[in-house]
Amino acid sequence: MIKGIGTDIIELERIRKSLENKKMIDRILHPKEIELYDHFESEKRKIEFFAGRFCVKEAYSKALGTGIGQLRFNQICCLNDDNGKPYIVGSDAHVSIAHSETVATAYVVIEE
Repeated sequence: MIKGIGTDIIELERIRKSLENKKMIDRILHPKEIELYDHFESEKRKIEFFAGRFCVKEAYSKALGTGIGQLRFNQICCLNDDNGKPYIVGSDAHVSIAHSETVATAYVVIEE
């Protein structure tokens, strides 16, 4: 049975501008996500990664029904399994992330 669903979309340009403030990385990304982020050499890939993780966290909070107020972004950790499938650490949520040249989006489904 589905307990909650959430989705989010964001423009990559908005993320690019927000990353001019380096504090955003620590505010949004979990330390394990920062390790992944730091390994990307391409600025474009860093923006896509950051935007995808931002969307996952927004979508997850919507699926929980709490919004981000009860959780901080950097408390939610989204990694990838050995096949590249994204997952939220400590959750059975189903996660999908996608991006184009201009936007990133994520979809999260939580089951009971």
